[in-house]
Amino acid sequence: MIMLTKSEGETAVRLARTAIKECLSKGKKIIPENLPHVFKEKRGVFVTLNKKIASKELRGCIGRPYPVLFLGEAIILSAINAAREDPRFYPVELQELDEIVIEVTILTVPKRINAKPKDIPGKIKIGRDGLIISTGMSSGLLLPQVAVEHGFDSTEFLGQTSMKAGLMPDAWLEGAQVYSFEGQIFEEVESGGEIREKDIRGDE
Repeated sequence: MIMLTKSEGETAVRLARTAIKECLSKGKKIIPENLPHVFKEKRGVFVTLNKKIASKELRGCIGRPYPVLFLGEAIILSAINAAREDPRFYPVELQELDEIVIEVTILTVPKRINAKPKDIPGKIKIGRDGLIISTGMSSGLLLPQVAVEHGFDSTEFLGQTSMKAGLMPDAWLEGAQVYSFEGQIFEEVESGGEIREKDIRGDE
């Protein structure tokens, strides 16, 4: 995957914020123009909303793990979905936006980890990999930063992703398919303010 530049990452986060603001204030889905070329490539992406007062509190997170949409469109839809349709939270209200910091994660294409179940933890690098675990109709995804933020080791990360899929924590040992992916993360330091690339690899 060709990485985004800092400028492109800033554009991605601002695009997400504008999409949410226009949707909440005017009920409209934005149609941006003159985006950099990378936004016309198909990429997987997740948009995470954190309410930042004393500390960060998750307020919504939705995305597209596979590159089925152009990046610009995927960011717009994921941002709106995260604000209005994450089933874990009530919809974000316009006045809340000033308290929310936005994070955009651009994903590499998920690849199945082909290994014996007991060897899978050794194939996962905390601070680099996100996980998808699926079996039948059940599927769960956790972004790379989740393991770092919660201090998971590889085995805990597998268990938590299994539970995200609605499965038992040891589902990955019992034949569930495990996929890994990497992510490039851009985040607001303050709501609507400075945007930086988030480095989680050094936090292992």
